[in-house]
Parts: sequence; C-alpha cells; structure tokens
Amino acid sequence: MNVRMQAVVLMAVVMSCASAHAFAQGFAGLGSDAQGFAIPKHGGTLSFPADHGSHPDYRIEWWYVTANLTGEDKKQYGAQWTLFRSALAPGNKEGFADPQVWIGHAAITTQTQQYVAERFGRGGVGQAGVETMPFRAWIDDWQTTAADGAGSLALGNLSLSANGPDFRYELHLKADGPLVLQGDNGFSVKSADGQASYYYSQPFYEVSGAISISGAPVDVTGKAWLDREWSSQPLASNQTGWDWFSLHMESGDKLMAFRLRDNMDGFISANWISADGQTTPLSQDDVQLEPTREATVNGHQMPVEWRIRVPGKSLDITTKPLNDQSWMATSTPYWEGPVNFTGTTSGVGYLEMTGY
Repeated sequence: MNVRMQAVVLMAVVMSCASAHAFAQGFAGLGSDAQGFAIPKHGGTLSFPADHGSHPDYRIEWWYVTANLTGEDKKQYGAQWTLFRSALAPGNKEGFADPQVWIGHAAITTQTQQYVAERFGRGGVGQAGVETMPFRAWIDDWQTTAADGAGSLALGNLSLSANGPDFRYELHLKADGPLVLQGDNGFSVKSADGQASYYYSQPFYEVSGAISISGAPVDVTGKAWLDREWSSQPLASNQTGWDWFSLHMESGDKLMAFRLRDNMDGFISANWISADGQTTPLSQDDVQLEPTREATVNGHQMPVEWRIRVPGKSLDITTKPLNDQSWMATSTPYWEGPVNFTGTTSGVGYLEMTGY
C-alpha cells in the first residue's frame, strides 16, 4: 500500500473512532472505555516545560488558541488555531507504525463570514508534532513557536500562523500573566462520575499581527487564550456535548466556564481568574449558564446568546456572538466563535458548542 493510500485509510479509521476537544460525544467516543490508555489521577503534579509537549499514553490531547481581534479598519475578528492529537493505541512507534494521528483546525471569523480550514497529519514521519525546548507545535506549515525560545516555561512569547483557501494569519502572542491550572491544580473533573482531564491555560496574551481575507491584509491587535488539555475518557457515557466559555473582562479578570450536557441538568464547572493570576474554582452551585436566544445554524437550533451569573463575584452578563453562523464545517462539525458581553461588566471572549 503506498504512502498516500495508507494516510487515507488511517484517516477514515480516525474519523470513525478518534477523539478531540471539539468532537461531540458519539463521534469521538469521549465517554467510551479507555482500556489500555493512561487515566488522569487526582493529586498529580503538572511539570513545565515537559507538559507543554505531547502525552502519547493518553488517548486525546489538544493545543488550542482563540483570539479576539480588532483590525486597523475598526472591525472585530476572531482567530482560532488548534492542534489535536488522537491515539489509536498508546505510545509512539517509528514511521507509519506510529499510532498517533494529528488534526489541525484554523479559522477566521468576521461579522458575516466564517473561514475554516482543516489538516490531517501522521505521527512518526515529521508531518506534525510538538517539541518543548524551544516550544513548537505544527502540522504541515501551520505552526505555533516560542519566539527565540523565550518564555518557554509559561508559553509567554509565541508566534502563530495558519492559512486556508481564503484566509491566512500571522500573529504574535505575548503573555503578561502566569499559566493557570484549571480545576484542582490542573485536575479538571468533567462529570459527577469523576471523569476528568489534565487542564491548564494561558489566558493573558496580548496579540499583534496581521490577518488576510481574500488577499486583503489587515493589521490587528487583541487578546488571546490558550487551552491545553489531555485525557483518555473525559466524558461520562450519557454526556452528549458541551458549551464552553473563555472570557476576558475589562477589569483584567478572566472566567473559564463549561457545561457538559446530559439527559438531566448537566455538569457545570468554572474558574474565576483574577487580573494577577490568582484563581477561584467555582462549582455548579456558584455559576448559572442560561441560554437566552437560539439561531438556526447549519440546520441545527443552537443557543447563540447566553446569560452568565456568578453571584459570589457580582457578575451578571449576557454574551452575544460576533457571528451567529460561527460554524466549523470540519470533518466533525461544531460551533466556535468570538463573543462580546455586557452587563455588570463588559468584555470579549470565545464560545465553543459541540453535540448539537
């Protein structure tokens, strides 16, 4: 079997059984049995820069950047760069025997359009991967790299690039705050049954650079958020998808919140991140996530506006998308796009919704 045919066959297998951050339950089997793979354990300690790299004994992993941008043309934009690693079996092997498969998603969102591209890569042949010293994550010519190796412990200084048929971007991300360990020191519980992942973020990026749409370049500035997560069975078998927020408030405070949906009320978790990087984990008793408006997106009814309340922090806001139709028309589709919010405070952020 030639190399191209091997890749096609493997990708068909991956799309039927592999897992990734943006894949809904049922497509990726995120709640299926993880026998043979490593499982996150409570009380483990994350270590940097090692944990910026891949964890091939775990079934799923991602490096996920979202950026809220304002152009020199005064328009708002969103940019997404994501690298997923999905394992058909634990560990690494040489060449095409390697069981690690890589998937890249990139997007630019405007008020009227969603530009999306997807890449597939093989482990073991150099097409995609992650290195830690200095940090580099790539798939083909899409890459995120530490600038001159600087800030490698905190991923503090990154260059980010990707392109698609009608868009491209080259962004520089400079962090002015620390890494944030989500959940309990990086152990993030996802269900009442105890499914979990290891999860940390760098939510303090200031962004500069340029985007190009249909050949027209625009200089941009803004804010970005990086999520790092790995697991082998992060969902319970009855969970069907999630609604995930990363929000930058005008005060400099941040909020990460998610709702994992099931056939009951769902499972909610959140983290309040102060402007100086101090964190306050929030339970579902502390946070209220309420859909307030639906839209028809790619034939699906989806909640595109939300009211978010954290009474203990005097937060009561309503989020509105830059573009209702922020649909990622990838091999396993989902909604992801920039939002603005107003209420007791204002700001920008990103919303991801899967399983609709």
